[in-house]
Amino acid sequence: MTRWLPYPLVSLALLVLWLLLNQSLGPGQFILGAALAVGGALALTALEPPNLRLRRPGAILELSFLVIADIVRSNVAVARIILGPRRPDETSGFMSIPLEMRAPYGLAALAIIITSTPGTLWVGFDSARGILTIHVLDLIDEASWIATIKQRYERRLMEIFE
Repeated sequence: MTRWLPYPLVSLALLVLWLLLNQSLGPGQFILGAALAVGGALALTALEPPNLRLRRPGAILELSFLVIADIVRSNVAVARIILGPRRPDETSGFMSIPLEMRAPYGLAALAIIITSTPGTLWVGFDSARGILTIHVLDLIDEASWIATIKQRYERRLMEIFE
């Protein structure tokens, strides 16, 4: 980490993403992408993110496959809810889940997982009490949702980040 290029991997990733999105390797796009990449990395220093320490990097692959399977399964479930006949036991609603995890990167990953899974949405997190609030499209059994979040995601994320 240097003063002019504080996060070189972030800068490289931003440059590659810029070039891919513009579908051009021209010198103008390269210079503009490099300027944006360095600017983005410099802006990141103002946020002062905590150091990332992975305790079990191998669990990331396991979690990734689990999340992909859950996203596919949720897509089918949401399609059934939207396209199928209305059932009387279908209700949507907000619910609170007590979390043990406090690692900021773990919480960020959990927010991404919950929000990218169809039918669920991360609404908020009370860091003082450790309470996560989510919205669920098919909230039939609150206890099963709590168990799903805690056992499938939180436990694995804690293995990775805490």
